[in-house]
Amino acid sequence: MIKELKNVSMSEARNELTSMPELLEKQQGAVAITRRGKPVLALMPWDLYESIIETLELLGNEKMMAALRKGIAEIAAGKGVSWEKAKRELAA
Repeated sequence: MIKELKNVSMSEARNELTSMPELLEKQQGAVAITRRGKPVLALMPWDLYESIIETLELLGNEKMMAALRKGIAEIAAGKGVSWEKAKRELAA
């Protein structure tokens, strides 16, 4: 589900740039910066940006996506490994 962004005008963003990190932390997401009422930029915390980039890289990796789909299918078919068994195998 996409969270609705707070809209901030370009002039307001320019005037409030130094306080934007606190606003973003409070809002826990991005802010849409608008020009004439239309969104033109998204301002977000660095952690959110990195998370989005990592997700896009994973989605663009065919081998990784194939492995993910295979794992999901195996779990759906009841072929998963319990957490306890996985911990034992990793500890061995």
